[in-house]
Amino acid sequence: MTKSEIAIDIQETLDRLFPETPVPLDHKDPYTLLIAVLLSAQCTDERVNQVTPDLFEQADNPFDMAKLDVDFIKSIIRPCGLSPRKSKAIYDLSHILIDKYDGEVPQDMALLEELPGVGHKTASVVMSQAFGVPAFPVDTHIHRLAYRWKLSNGKNVDQTEKDLKRIFPRDTWNKLHLQIIFFGRAFCPARGHNPYECPICSKYGRKTMFHEFDKKKKK
Repeated sequence: MTKSEIAIDIQETLDRLFPETPVPLDHKDPYTLLIAVLLSAQCTDERVNQVTPDLFEQADNPFDMAKLDVDFIKSIIRPCGLSPRKSKAIYDLSHILIDKYDGEVPQDMALLEELPGVGHKTASVVMSQAFGVPAFPVDTHIHRLAYRWKLSNGKNVDQTEKDLKRIFPRDTWNKLHLQIIFFGRAFCPARGHNPYECPICSKYGRKTMFHEFDKKKKK
């Protein structure tokens, strides 16, 4: 099978298993999504969703957030990890949104990436899930699965994003990146993964996975 044929079959499998793809991070608008995605760096979505209700009760818009003390923000988001850096980024970007964009989150990838604490992946999530603009946010999980399924060479997340965008139709990107995340959590974890039982790896997985699994099984 060609890579395009494999991609079509993978997409059909994901559509069958995950027809609905709710955004894992609780939010109500582009700003609260932006903050939630920023907090999710090196933190689980579940933990973020436990923290953001308290934070957004204090401030769910840049105007109110800019009135808070950085240390106070830090005390709320501490469970998410990296709280000194994240709290300063939240405070600073809120001021920038007020000063430059009248308190609105810009609907532009480049402008989002200029905000403190906002990298390409975070900007991609906001563009795709808040504004509906086709983007393909690639986190470590998607990067891992794309390599396992031989859709990318695993060189880096930037290359993986380019490879996936080239393989899959543009109008599927926003849903597909969430489907891959959901699939990874349910069937294709980083550790303890049995490629023989995985609906996708069992058909298209790299041979090294099976060799490594067989070796561990023999021990």
